[in-house]
Amino acid sequence: VQGVCFRDATKKKAIELGINGWVKNTPQGSVNVVAEGTEEQLSLFIDWLYIGPNYAKVEDVEVEWLKSKGLREFFSVRF
Repeated sequence: VQGVCFRDATKKKAIELGINGWVKNTPQGSVNVVAEGTEEQLSLFIDWLYIGPNYAKVEDVEVEWLKSKGLREFFSVRF
């Protein structure tokens, strides 16, 4: 999902939902997202990730639930 402003749209949605974390492109052409928030916030975020922004063609979403690391940074785009 690269080339359709997916990272910026993901950041905007995460901030809207009050989620901390980051998003970045991978060399393989996919996008990695690390997000922390309440279960409700994350469920809404995951639902959005399956759809993505306009012009995005999301082929697959893999979700891995991990123990919170206490991310304090606002959601950001990493390079």
